[in-house]
Amino acid sequence: MLEKAKSLQQRYPSLHVIGYHSCRGVCNEVVHPHLAKLIMSEYIAFPILVSNEALSEMSDRVGYFIFKGMDGPILMHDKDVEVEILETAIKDLTVQPKEKSGLLHSLRGTWVKPLDTFKEPLLCSSLQNLLLYLPGCIEVDEFNERLFLSDINHHRIIVFDGNGKILDCIGSSPGFEDGDFESSKIMRPAALFYDDAEDCLYFADSENHAIRRADMESRTVETIYPKPNGLKTKSSSPFSWIIDKLWTTKAPSNSDEVDSNLLHYPWHLLKSLDNDLFVLSRSFETLWIMDLSSGLIKEVVKGSAKILEICGPLIREKSSLLKEIPSSSLPHHIATNFSFEGISHAGLVSSLATFQDNIVICDSDGQVVLKYNKKSRSMTNFEFSRFGMLGLPYWLVSPMESAYAAGFGVSGVHVDHIQHFSLLPGRIDIQIKVELPEDTELVEPLDEGCIWRQTRGTATETLGAENKAESTEKVGVAQQWYDELDELASLTQQELNAEEEKISDTKVQDGKVFIDCAVNTSPGTSEVIINAALYLRFKRPRNQGDDSPKQQADRLAHALNPNGKDNVQKDACAQILLTSGKNPEEFVFLRPLHVRLKINSLDHPKAENSKDIILTESSIEVNVSLK
Repeated sequence: MLEKAKSLQQRYPSLHVIGYHSCRGVCNEVVHPHLAKLIMSEYIAFPILVSNEALSEMSDRVGYFIFKGMDGPILMHDKDVEVEILETAIKDLTVQPKEKSGLLHSLRGTWVKPLDTFKEPLLCSSLQNLLLYLPGCIEVDEFNERLFLSDINHHRIIVFDGNGKILDCIGSSPGFEDGDFESSKIMRPAALFYDDAEDCLYFADSENHAIRRADMESRTVETIYPKPNGLKTKSSSPFSWIIDKLWTTKAPSNSDEVDSNLLHYPWHLLKSLDNDLFVLSRSFETLWIMDLSSGLIKEVVKGSAKILEICGPLIREKSSLLKEIPSSSLPHHIATNFSFEGISHAGLVSSLATFQDNIVICDSDGQVVLKYNKKSRSMTNFEFSRFGMLGLPYWLVSPMESAYAAGFGVSGVHVDHIQHFSLLPGRIDIQIKVELPEDTELVEPLDEGCIWRQTRGTATETLGAENKAESTEKVGVAQQWYDELDELASLTQQELNAEEEKISDTKVQDGKVFIDCAVNTSPGTSEVIINAALYLRFKRPRNQGDDSPKQQADRLAHALNPNGKDNVQKDACAQILLTSGKNPEEFVFLRPLHVRLKINSLDHPKAENSKDIILTESSIEVNVSLK
């Protein structure tokens, strides 16, 4: 039912969807955690009205109300109604007989969502600062000793080894775009299937209703189905790259109607013996049989009996892995996962895999990946490392065009520190001292991939703070614009799979993180913006029993969003963290850093002959506290 509501909202952007949940006779302490978890797992972006007053016509069943205005007609449908009937009802209410073409045109949407229509759930948005945000599906490459994890609500796929060392990351932000791993965009990746013969990873791009393939050798993502007629692909032209960054383009819709046989929120992937790929919906209500060689859907199967006949053996084989694990070692929500037609734990078919002597399980409630060793019969979590391979998360950096339009300041973005300087033009060495929040520690040194710098106005970033030979000649504003575009272009094409890790000019001392950088300035005003992703964890408390589990969950929820003022959101996050059954010290979380330095550069000092200019060097120290 939720998928139908989401698809209608996606199909018709002008349609206002509101969920209704009656909580008569149920306390809010029970309803709110349930809704928060549902919103997180189903990715619900539309509002939900929670009321203790029941609508009389719907008090005994679940269904849809479709109406136009307060005085318009109201239609009600059962929850199992086909989406095509709902679409017809919507058109009947919004299109008058004499003016069908005009009103229908204003309502019609596109099945492929443009970037500017994405809305992420707000109630649980603080949880995006966890290292993993709904890790849901896992796949294994035994030969190369690699594991692939769908970090679903972070819209990325993490590649790591058996020790938790992150090797690569597929996807940069929510969207629908092919290209290299750093620039490709995906939307809630679900099940994964690795083809060792091709060295390719197939995955279900659930919110884009697509099947896509990641070539692990060339490090590129391409869409297998549907064929990307209107889908943006990465162009090698510098001008195309600039246009793509400055303006969002919408993919044209090829048809006014949606084919009911198209993929609709694909979630599970299973490989048959006939080179077919079985694609299943999350609820196992629909099966699409896809020919891998052509990328075409051969057949659509609906009904649990028929689906069980085709996929039952494969689902049983995968889900039976949990029978090898004592139920006492499993989290409660995994041990009681729903069954499908008598197959226990069928809902976890894409969340289980075997790796060497281990059974790997995605714990989407605990936001961790579990590893059960069959020899020692012990259950542990993967301890991840090399977070710099994940780069700077997309939600920490403002789009370039928004930053320029705002005029040296972006509204709605929290800034940890702003400081003004008046200096002579030339080279400026900058050292930022960041005091970490109380009772936290840096998990690992900052990698260069976790830091993003931008200069505006009469300043340009040098290659590095240690590069004293960098030219300090005067740079004009026009040249600065092109230099900055070149820097951003090279940033998107950087290779993250280098053999040696690149560590930035950072160090940790006495609970402080030091970040060094350098810029060249010309006379005039400029701004230096520094964003960084600090991966932290709580230190072990001296008296762990002093705080109740609720207080510990509240403590972590506050750390995830220390500047947030929405108590409802914090309470919802705390409830989700509380149900995970884990202590705050077990979570790795991201603390974003946003520093803005405004520099007013005076005129160049003149030499004695009054013609030559004197090149100067300055250094500044910036103290930032995240407490």
